[in-house]
Amino acid sequence: MVRIGVISDTHMPATSKGELPGEVFEKFSGVDLILHAGDVIDVRILKQLERLAPVIAVKGNMDLSGPTSNLPEKVVKEVEGVKIGLIHGWGPPSGIVKRIKTKFPEPVDVIVFGHTHSPMAEWIDGIFFFNPGSATDRIYTLYNSIGLLTVDGKEVSGEIVEI
Repeated sequence: MVRIGVISDTHMPATSKGELPGEVFEKFSGVDLILHAGDVIDVRILKQLERLAPVIAVKGNMDLSGPTSNLPEKVVKEVEGVKIGLIHGWGPPSGIVKRIKTKFPEPVDVIVFGHTHSPMAEWIDGIFFFNPGSATDRIYTLYNSIGLLTVDGKEVSGEIVEI
């Protein structure tokens, strides 16, 4: 069994203190891997998360300059035979699932994404779409959240955690 911490849309500018909420570290304690679905902005966030577990991150639409602009736009990571696609997303919330699915022409079992700030954990057409929401920004959502994915053989489950 592999436990994966999932975070997105941290939106931490270099001018801020650059610290994630303490609940992130509490909930991600003991995870095997962390996925960041973009809009990192400040690489200090990735360094904080790397103290907990290996981190894979992708570039979001706000990662336009500085070190985070060098992040890949998408990644496919295999975990216990489960293929997980990681991407940020773009455009309006309406239709985002259809848009991000087109970026993974190779078969994937899970697509982790961000951008909308609204959490989602839903099976659509045999793919588990998982958006942890935003850990730090409340625009377009009522609460901050992160996610936990569990991969146990071919079984995948996800939990949205309000912080």
